[in-house]
Parts: sequence; structure tokens; C-alpha cells
Amino acid sequence: MLELSNVQFAYDNTTSYQFDLSVAPGEVVGISGPSGAGKSTLLDLIAGFLKPSHGDISLDGLSINKLDAEDRPVSILFQKNNVFPHLTAAQNVQLGSRDKIDQAASLAQVGLEAFAARKCDELSGGQQQRVALARTLVLNKPILLLDEPFSALDDDTADDMRSLVTHLVEKHQWRTILVSHQRQDFDALADRILTLREGKLEVQD
Repeated sequence: MLELSNVQFAYDNTTSYQFDLSVAPGEVVGISGPSGAGKSTLLDLIAGFLKPSHGDISLDGLSINKLDAEDRPVSILFQKNNVFPHLTAAQNVQLGSRDKIDQAASLAQVGLEAFAARKCDELSGGQQQRVALARTLVLNKPILLLDEPFSALDDDTADDMRSLVTHLVEKHQWRTILVSHQRQDFDALADRILTLREGKLEVQD
């Protein structure tokens, strides 16, 4: 279980947030809310890019508060800029892994085995997102954060990506948080949806 217990953060003592949240293995929790509501702040706190002023973030009962971002059991898939364009698909998949891995096998699981040697700046947006997913699959970290990951894709590619993410989350039992402005994303992936209002998470009406 991923748990945020009374996690508090403030920017220059003007905008304050308090997060209480539990995410079970294999569960996808959708987070909605207007721009500036604190959705990215929530993800940054879990990822370790920001440090809370109070409260605790834990995984299966063990606090991860003091872990630096690079040491946290977290993978992130953003809307864009998930890959290094000058590297090949296989090289991107290898990034972040301390062990020698079979990049081709990882790419095969996302349908890109034929593109292993191709540089990512030669791939479409959807293909680049699949490369990023392949890297997530290789790292297999128990927490997955999705930050508007499908909004830059065409409808057909976005549908394919949603199906692929759903399959991988279920297979690997990742504790997943999905931030999005698109109802289609929540309908396809989310087990429940929370809304950020006045710095706190609430069950969506």
C-alpha cells in the first residue's frame, strides 16, 4: 500500500496543501482538479522532487520520506519529454537500470521490438511513449505516477496506450496515480477518482 498520512506542503507560506491518500497494489487512483490546484505538487512529493513540511509517505509500512528522488521506488510517465531523443529506443530502455537487461524483450512487450536500434527522434509520439513504458516495465518499481500521459497523442494511439497501461498495472500490481484533465483517461483506467479542492483531496461528486 502506498500511503500519504497528513502530508503537508506550502509554497512561500501562501499556498498550502494537505494530502491523505492510500493506493492499493493494482489500483489506479485518478486525480482531477483545475490547473494550479496542486496535482503536480502531489506527484512531486511522492517522487521526492519536493519534501513535505509535515507528515509521512510510506510504501507497505516503510517510510520513503528521507529517500532522494533517484532512490525512490517510483516511475513517472509524463505527457512528453519521457525519452532522450538522441538515444536509441533500446538505450532509453536501459537508462536507470543497474543491471544488464534484454532491451529487445522489453520493447517486444510494448510492440516495438523492430525499433530497438532506431533513435527516438525518429519515432512518433505514441512510439516514444511506448519506449518510456518499456523502461517502466524494466524498472518495475511499485509506484507509477502518470501525469497527463495521453493528452499529446491522437485518439487511436491514446486508446492503445490506455489499454497497455491498464494491462501492465494489473499484471505488475503497481500502485498508480493518474493526473488528467480528460474523462476518457479516468473511464479507461481509474478505479476511483479524487478531486483537489482548496489544497485537499476529496471524493469526486
